[in-house]
Amino acid sequence: MRHTKVKDLLNSTTTLHEVNAKGWVRTFRNNQFIALNDGSTINNIQCVVDFENTPDETLKRVTTGAAVSVTGTLVESKGAGQKFEIQVSKLEILGDSDAEKFPMQPKKHSLEFLRENAHLRVRTNAFGAIMRVRSVLSFAVHNYFQQKGFVYVNTPIITGSDAEGAGEMFKVTALPFDNTPRTEDGKVNYKEDFFGKETNLTVSGQLEGETFAMALGQIYTFGPTFRAENSNTSRHLAEFWMIEPEVAFNDLNDNMDLAEDFIQYVIKYTMEKCQDDLKFLEGRLLEEEKSKPQAERSEMPLLEKLSFVLENNFKRVSYTEAIDILRDCTPNKKKKFNYIINEWGADLQSEHERYLVEKHFKCPVILFDYPANIKAFYMRLNEDGKTVRAMDILFPGIGEIVGGSQREERFDVLVEKMKALGIDEEELWWYLDTRRFGSAVHSGFGLGFERLVLFVTGMTNIRDVIPFPRTPGSAEF
Repeated sequence: MRHTKVKDLLNSTTTLHEVNAKGWVRTFRNNQFIALNDGSTINNIQCVVDFENTPDETLKRVTTGAAVSVTGTLVESKGAGQKFEIQVSKLEILGDSDAEKFPMQPKKHSLEFLRENAHLRVRTNAFGAIMRVRSVLSFAVHNYFQQKGFVYVNTPIITGSDAEGAGEMFKVTALPFDNTPRTEDGKVNYKEDFFGKETNLTVSGQLEGETFAMALGQIYTFGPTFRAENSNTSRHLAEFWMIEPEVAFNDLNDNMDLAEDFIQYVIKYTMEKCQDDLKFLEGRLLEEEKSKPQAERSEMPLLEKLSFVLENNFKRVSYTEAIDILRDCTPNKKKKFNYIINEWGADLQSEHERYLVEKHFKCPVILFDYPANIKAFYMRLNEDGKTVRAMDILFPGIGEIVGGSQREERFDVLVEKMKALGIDEEELWWYLDTRRFGSAVHSGFGLGFERLVLFVTGMTNIRDVIPFPRTPGSAEF
């Protein structure tokens, strides 16, 4: 008999004579009541076992975490909280389950403990909800761009270029660590390596994406990226996913319009499709907030925060105006910020970004026209010679969520910027070709997918919104 998903059984409009459900036992009470979950929904279905006619050996094996199959009648539930339950006529244990050693017992576990058991944590309500939300958000990303006529491009994971210029990249090599071939001056001889040159795991698909935008008009990438940044904060991962659209003939204003529309679409879509999961995550967050000092609590519940982004136009503010606001604000004057703003040119921190969003403007903010010396080489230089056509989108509770720019389309200006930063023209000859042949105004942005999932789920540590987090000293699973 074909089994029916728990979600479909709970959403049934009528009782059913015979159904089969398969899933994992969350709890088993009084030798009679199984709370069954199969991952299709945050909600369990209650299965009422005829314990008098079920062998004791079978009942003993119904433990938390066990996989079971139940066959019976879908009837109206006598208990509160759900419309239907299953009156079980046949109970089958599908696999072994060591009850005493199963880590995910029905009790509250710390997030750190759950990270140590990342292979099993998705069986908890919280992580089941997070991963379903992540899945729907991922679909919404593709749905948005496909509806808009964007072409999905798979940019390289192995690359010889550093798009960010940060130098914090994972090297890719087939050279032996013992007796590594070296040049006469003692440096590693990459000419003997697999690719014949030094290569790394990519930090961004942007540069390659730009080449495709110059032929296909509007493209997007959505794939894994890597940073070898030795950081153990709640905001950093060594492996994460990036969404990066690039659009020919779009200027900075078009870019800001696209980013705002995109973010509002994917959040709205997810709120519509994941109502039960988001309500659960909101309740979890509210419970967690009770243990925090008043000053550290979120000002808005999760669903209100998401609606806040949908219902407010993003305020567009120049970097220069933002610096004036921050320099004159009370937290800065009273030295409450960890990083005091004294002068134009400062690189804004999360505390400054959140102040602008949560305290000053009380809406999402897009900052634009940043100082050239704190932004990447590929951003278009403004006529003032000191700022670039960059933009960052700032959100409540998280700070920067999107970074983008109008790209420098002028060959001579781009070459001069690369020289000033010591970037080898020969390494990026192919990138410069897009400025030699048919160059045009174009723009794009990058959005770290995990940061988006972090915002939508209300979680506070980025390691909890990716299935298997990769961080310094940790590459389990």
